[in-house]
Amino acid sequence: MVKTYGSDARFVVENYGESALAAKYGVKRYPAIFVNDVLVATPKDFGFTANGEGVEPGRYAPLRKAESHERFRADQTRVIDLLIAGKTSAASALAAPVDSGEASVMPALNFTDLNGRMVRPRDLAGKVVVVEFWATWCPPCRSTLAWLGELQKKHGDRVVVLALAVESDEPLVRRLASELNVPLRWAMRSPAMLAAFGDVSVVPTLLVYDPRGRMAGAHYGAPPTLHQDADATIARALTAR
Repeated sequence: MVKTYGSDARFVVENYGESALAAKYGVKRYPAIFVNDVLVATPKDFGFTANGEGVEPGRYAPLRKAESHERFRADQTRVIDLLIAGKTSAASALAAPVDSGEASVMPALNFTDLNGRMVRPRDLAGKVVVVEFWATWCPPCRSTLAWLGELQKKHGDRVVVLALAVESDEPLVRRLASELNVPLRWAMRSPAMLAAFGDVSVVPTLLVYDPRGRMAGAHYGAPPTLHQDADATIARALTAR
């Protein structure tokens, strides 16, 4: 479709973990479609749920139907035409709602970690809480978990790191936790956590909450600067008032 516009338009593919647009809009799942900085479509528009299954209604679902393709093409064409005509405000008015789901406040959860210890809201009060969503099949997750272990040792009781495994078998999670041997609170993500934290499905996803339980920052994917950026977020959270 973009080819029909000749030199007036070009198609670009970006990794959501390294995209400035994705960071600006809090995009943490794919596909997400932008025209310039107008968010045209989110995974929810295509019917994708948090676990990637196309089972919910959406503007362009079901994907396999020609009518859905035509509707998506028409909406995208309308935005492109408006931007080429210089009608930025009109194009922005057609933007899709931001598909954001993570909790802006640390959920008040009670759960048992893989060592059989309870994790309760009072255990987290007054501390920086780092929540790492990861999976055993995710290669970058392993290095981030090891790094978080060192960070936990560095900050001691001022920081609590919750390593919540998604889409993983518990025996494999336990084995990796044993291999890494770092002082994290390991747990399997439960349905209650899914409901509390919202639509978090990309791994790794790293959420940071300050001592008052407020969201201090979120990091999606595994860009080269992930550990550096997350460290800066945690440092800011430690000084939050």
